[in-house]
Amino acid sequence: MNKGTVKKLYNFLKFRRDFTRFSLSKARSYEIVLFWLKNVLSRTQFLILSGVLVGITCGLAGVVLKSLVHYIHYIITYKVHFEEQVFFYILFPFLGIVITTLVVLFFFKGQDKKGISVILYEIARNSSVVSSVKMYSQIVQSAITVGLGGSAGLESPIAVTGAAIGSNFAQTYKLDYRERTLLLAAGATAGIASAFNAPIAGMMFAFEILLTGVVFTDFIPLVVAAVCGSLVSKILLQEDVLFQFKTRNPFDYHNILYYLVLGILCGLYARYFVLIAKYIDQFFHGLKITRIRKAMLGGAILSVLCVLYPPLFGEGYDTIKALTNGEILPVIENSFFRFIGYHEWVVVVFVALICLLKAFSASITIFSGGNGGNFAPSLFAGGTLGYVFALLCLRFGIADVPVNNLVIVGMAGVMSGVLYAPLTAIFLIAESTSGYDLFVPLMIVSVTSFLMAKWFSPISPDLQKLADQGQIFTKEHDRNLLSLLDILDLIDKDVQVIKVGASSEELADALRTGKRNMISVVDENLRLVGIISLEDVRPLLFNPDAYEFLTVENLMKKPSVVISDFDGVVSVVKKFDETGAWNLPVVKVSGEFIGFISKSGVLNSYRQLLRAHSG
Repeated sequence: MNKGTVKKLYNFLKFRRDFTRFSLSKARSYEIVLFWLKNVLSRTQFLILSGVLVGITCGLAGVVLKSLVHYIHYIITYKVHFEEQVFFYILFPFLGIVITTLVVLFFFKGQDKKGISVILYEIARNSSVVSSVKMYSQIVQSAITVGLGGSAGLESPIAVTGAAIGSNFAQTYKLDYRERTLLLAAGATAGIASAFNAPIAGMMFAFEILLTGVVFTDFIPLVVAAVCGSLVSKILLQEDVLFQFKTRNPFDYHNILYYLVLGILCGLYARYFVLIAKYIDQFFHGLKITRIRKAMLGGAILSVLCVLYPPLFGEGYDTIKALTNGEILPVIENSFFRFIGYHEWVVVVFVALICLLKAFSASITIFSGGNGGNFAPSLFAGGTLGYVFALLCLRFGIADVPVNNLVIVGMAGVMSGVLYAPLTAIFLIAESTSGYDLFVPLMIVSVTSFLMAKWFSPISPDLQKLADQGQIFTKEHDRNLLSLLDILDLIDKDVQVIKVGASSEELADALRTGKRNMISVVDENLRLVGIISLEDVRPLLFNPDAYEFLTVENLMKKPSVVISDFDGVVSVVKKFDETGAWNLPVVKVSGEFIGFISKSGVLNSYRQLLRAHSG
């Protein structure tokens, strides 16, 4: 039997052994093939194949969601006159939030966690294991919310859906943490790429937001997934559904001052946006009413806003496209401002109001019970902010204002400041507009806005609480790994304990039989009162004149630092560094002694995590 035949036989037997671990009756035919391929292909080859499959699946999910919502909006916006549209603006946003809440309560058992923070939490605290329910729950909820007029975006739900698809694919084929995280990110990448037909932006999103603090050498599956997701949307979606803008002005370096000022305005607006979101979140969270009533209240407020300012209905991309094409008149004609009359200052006030109110409408949609994200709202707000800035420049007699370019780069500016993702914003707009010649103004506006946002808050306010709790990764890789350690797993409880009133004979017996160089001294309630170190006792053992001092009270020392059982490992490491100690006692909140944590134990656990999470 030649070497090739032996290898094939070995691969077949290995495949059979691995596959029989699973329920053959529940297996699908394609799973049998994929299990076989996993055993035949190398790790890199199987990951690339996985990237293709995950990318296509996530691309299809994005296409279904975008098409469904676009069709609903098309009927309302283009097939119905304004007088009849008012009825839809009154009813649909209200129903969207209320129905979404009912669906969450009755079909998804009240589990309504949404947004990018869900993915970040699963990566950091749940070994990148995402519930299979997330593969469809986000699509259902966001389709109802945004399809019926919720003023939020579909991109975050698509990203969560993609992440769930990638994670569950990896779980099905028993991939490890690194591969599972990679496919999770690949799914989210494909989702973003399909939503915007922007594969590079999808990759930047993964590297800037999802994989923050995670070290990876593999990135080809991300590229493959992004390309597949983008191709699926390009092939299946119509041109008017895609987030694309064709009209723009050539870049002129004489206009740099416009972009610098716009970058500052975008940074200020981004701060305004996140603060409004924070306050509205606190408002709804603090209401002592049922979730249905919160949804009804939020839906009613949103309906009023949509009646007064119809561009707040849904994602708002059609309005931005109209602004870039210079078609502001139809936008105003589709609102009550039509009765005021068309005037330049009327246009300025109208667009400025929808820009300011977008922060309210988006936050109300999300926090009152709807489902959606801040991608579309930040892009909408940035486009309207750029348009208002351009109009004001024209009104004050400034000639040659690049109106279209200010609208386009404004979208990148606000998105960069709200999401803390300048590279994602730059490439997203560059790809969506085919405006690679606008890279310079895009970088100026996005980076300026991002730096201002970082100046106000080093971490995105949406993620600040989770970051402080160590629930998500940050850019500090060492801190991320330490946060994964559980302090209870590091405690050595096999230690000697002696009562504070113990006799000299009991102390001598403890010293004679002890296996460690420390003895813990506790009171009657087992609370730690001191520690006896053998290094302090040893000199006295060989000095007969000192025997009278060999008592627990004389030998024990009060520990300078103790660890509480609720302390994080990052705090524990800091205490080791401050004291220079190699062992520190651990106590409960009541003061009851538990055991010791050693610095060497923490370092060993850290090294094991480093091997598991880097590659």
